Amino acid sequence: MDSYQGYLLIASPKLLDPNFHRSVVLIVQHNADGALGLILNRPLDTTIDMVWDQVSDTPCFAGDPLHQGGPCEGALMVLHGDMSLSETQIVPGVFFSTDKESIEQLVGGDEDERPVRFYVGYAGWGPAQLEAELESEAWLTLPATAEHVFEADEDMWDHLSRRIALKNTYPWLNPKFIPDDPSVN
Repeated sequence: MDSYQGYLLIASPKLLDPNFHRSVVLIVQHNADGALGLILNRPLDTTIDMVWDQVSDTPCFAGDPLHQGGPCEGALMVLHGDMSLSETQIVPGVFFSTDKESIEQLVGGDEDERPVRFYVGYAGWGPAQLEAELESEAWLTLPATAEHVFEADEDMWDHLSRRIALKNTYPWLNPKFIPDDPSVN
């Protein structure tokens, strides 16, 4: 079995589930027991400091937005750039935590500009379910980078879909050889 941990799943137009319409999901864990992912491009109108008292009594100095990680309910989850507070590394520079003490340190006022994203909910797949969805072309895949994770925005699906379409349509086209001024072609 190939693991898709560290990959982005970009919802294809064939994916009919409204929970994932135009979504980009980072696969955090994938093994024979199933997969867990977080939707990167679903920010909520709520920030972590607005709900922090439901999580902990410790002070929160972070004002970062919460993101809807998926339709399944679960613990508060964090993608961040601090290896020392990590449960696992997803891709270089991207770490995952659900541990309460680690999350308390991430919101505790250390303003060193480390990247951080907070998630409520997650996307989950049972054994072989993700593989079946990939085979039915419900998802397009792309290896994730820290930039994808921490610079994600609501337009991410559009950008990545176009990038994959160009790559698949024109596999011989190398963008670094395209001149800035097309008139010099």
